Amino acid sequence: MQDLYVLAGILAALAIGAVSPGPSFVMVARESVSVSRGNGLAAAFGMGLGGLLMSSAAMLGLTMVLLAVPLLYLVLKVIGGLYLCYLGYRIFRGASAALADAGGGARQAHSASRSFWMAFTTQISNPKTAIVYASVFATFLPGKVSLLLALLVLLGGWMIEVGWYATVALLLSAPAPRRTYLRFKTALDRAAGTVMMALGVRLVSSAIKP
Repeated sequence: MQDLYVLAGILAALAIGAVSPGPSFVMVARESVSVSRGNGLAAAFGMGLGGLLMSSAAMLGLTMVLLAVPLLYLVLKVIGGLYLCYLGYRIFRGASAALADAGGGARQAHSASRSFWMAFTTQISNPKTAIVYASVFATFLPGKVSLLLALLVLLGGWMIEVGWYATVALLLSAPAPRRTYLRFKTALDRAAGTVMMALGVRLVSSAIKP
């Protein structure tokens, strides 16, 4: 029974973190509305895999290495921030490009696997994610964790990540949001690119500030 309370507390905390706006939301939202529902769902699963990797690292104690070696943590933050800036720049640069679709529709075609890996790399580009998982686990997990509880925590976290971003993909790939996107594509893409770059700059600055 105690394990159930622990599991519920962890999943509630992870759910709050998942729905908080950030680069992951920007990525999934844009893939869903500018490409296709399938691409958005692929991105959702990419986010889920990235979250699973980060939570597994936290569960195994690998985040302690980052905390014990500050230089490594700073380097990873800079690399992750620069990657987010790169993604944001690409979105901003392509804001005025017309959407192309073989069927004459308004879709910016690329493979679902590309959406998956873009989402995955976006998710793992911020080492703070692993630290957040570690903080949640440290708060709720008992000193001795059973294998079953550990597996349920990892599986539950994965389901939250995929479930939330799949919901985003399904909602934003609907006809009405797509029409709105097409009408204001340039402005919305530039806004999304700017947000992504700002998040990248924030991550880099948090690493280099004294």
